[in-house]
Amino acid sequence: MTSNSDFAWLFARQRFGVQPGLSRIAALLAALANPERRFESVLVGGTNGKGSTSAALYAILLAAGRRAGLFTSPHLTSFRERFLVGGEMLPDEAVAAALARLRGPAEEIGATFFEIVTAIGCLLFAEAGVELAVMEVGLGGRFDATNVLDPRLSVITGVSLDHTEILGDTVEQIAVEKAGIMRTGKLCLSGAEGGALAVLQDQAKAFGTTLLTLAELALTICPKGWRGVAVTLTSPWGELSASSPLIGTHQGRNAALAMVAAQALGIDAATIQRGLAQTRWPGRLEPLSYQERTFLLDGAHNPEGAIRLAETVQALQVAPLPLIVAASADKDLAAIAAALGRVASQVIVTRARLSPRYCDPSTLAAHFTVPVTISQSPAEALTQALRLTAPGDTLLVAGSLYLVGELRPLLLGVPGEGWERWQ
Repeated sequence: MTSNSDFAWLFARQRFGVQPGLSRIAALLAALANPERRFESVLVGGTNGKGSTSAALYAILLAAGRRAGLFTSPHLTSFRERFLVGGEMLPDEAVAAALARLRGPAEEIGATFFEIVTAIGCLLFAEAGVELAVMEVGLGGRFDATNVLDPRLSVITGVSLDHTEILGDTVEQIAVEKAGIMRTGKLCLSGAEGGALAVLQDQAKAFGTTLLTLAELALTICPKGWRGVAVTLTSPWGELSASSPLIGTHQGRNAALAMVAAQALGIDAATIQRGLAQTRWPGRLEPLSYQERTFLLDGAHNPEGAIRLAETVQALQVAPLPLIVAASADKDLAAIAAALGRVASQVIVTRARLSPRYCDPSTLAAHFTVPVTISQSPAEALTQALRLTAPGDTLLVAGSLYLVGELRPLLLGVPGEGWERWQ
């Protein structure tokens, strides 16, 4: 059986959606002789910022000379982005072999798309000799496939409304789900605030988990514009200052969590500084030049993310600017449009063709009050954007990581292998 047919089978399983529970992933990993027990891990959850925090901690681990792995989702251009080891994507052949090995058990068990992808990551990391893997939670926490691991410590970046049809209608309900990645007798770091923080504190007591929050640290965040953000903090492991190239005050909070996690793992200050400075996380306010224009790509896809993005764009003094936007139909479209509309001079609404939950462009367009143009594909939206703007202009791309994933290869002039290769 060819790898392409295996991947076509895998991506077809996305249509079954999310099925909460740990029994299937546990059975699947057991069928593979439990590769997740052959490396240590850190679980990183939260509504927003978990990918950035994971990438920052991974960069620090690499700087420390650790044989580190990074598991994230979704991917932007290549499926192999989900499984990084030693700063590199693993070879096509290794990923294809892992999928071929577990396809039979996965079919028998009825595993979901994300459960299979998680198992692939565990198998690849074990076979690559990973010492410590940073594992980004997919959705929620308590019943997420990554929660089958036994992490050295957990991180919950923050809690806000998203995926309410699965996780609950309030931040307090969602916080209970996020808290599921806590472990008895171990450390959990969090940037949560308000009612969500109160829930995490209660859950930590129930789990017997040591909870340390950003609110307890002497924390100073200094945005440096296009040069990223500087962070100074004092934790139980001492005072520390470092800078991240990721842009925005919110990225300072993500960096702080990664810094304290690294301290807790025994990494020294100089190494943390060096590693954090090397953080790379594409599609998060990432500037790319194309046709004499600057495109700012950001995966903000829920109200809180859109608000943070709008605040950062305003701080960079590039607003108002043209916006290319798409969104999933299950999001709070009005809130996302209200936030992004604050910094938009005009809007091109399109759809991410490969998103399983894409919103019809006309539905999203109705929520904007600035001039709107509708496009039926990201490529067409790019053509329209070039026609509506002039050399030297800056444009914003936001609303969906799937949209970023489709536009980014076009802007870079590289072939996208992402989803189309197998669908």
